[in-house]
Amino acid sequence: MERSLKGPTRVLLHPRFIGAGATLFIAAFATDAMYCETSVWQWANFSAWLITIGLVVALVATIVLVIDFLTARAARLQWIPFLLVAGAALLSLINALIHSRDAWTSVVPQGVMLSAVVTVLLLIAALRGWRVSTAQDAALGDRA
Repeated sequence: MERSLKGPTRVLLHPRFIGAGATLFIAAFATDAMYCETSVWQWANFSAWLITIGLVVALVATIVLVIDFLTARAARLQWIPFLLVAGAALLSLINALIHSRDAWTSVVPQGVMLSAVVTVLLLIAALRGWRVSTAQDAALGDRA
C-alpha cells in the first residue's frame, strides 16, 4: 500500500484494467500494420480479436472505476486522462465495426488509421499511469 506523510493512501483498482485494455488496443495497431505489410488475412483476424477483447476489458475497467468511487478509493475524476481513455474506447468501438468488413477494406485505410489514433491517445494517457481519478487518503479523506 502506498504511504504519504498524511497516512496510507488507498490503492486504485482501475489503472490495472485500463493498462490491460490499452495493451490489447496497441497490439491491434501492430497487427493492423502487419496486415498492411503482408496482406496475410490472419493478421486482420488478430486485429479484430484484439479490439473485441480490448473492448470487453474496457467495460470491466469502467465497472472497476465505478467501484473505486463507490468504495471511496477514488476522490475525483481527472478529466483529461479520462477523456483520452474514453475517446480511445469509443474510437475502438467504431474500429471494431470497421474490422467486421470483408477483405482489404476491413483494415486499410480506416482501420489502421483508427488504430494509430487510439494508440497515440493511450500512450498520452499512459503518462499519468493509467489513472483517470485521484486516490483518496484513507485517514483524512484528502485528495492525493
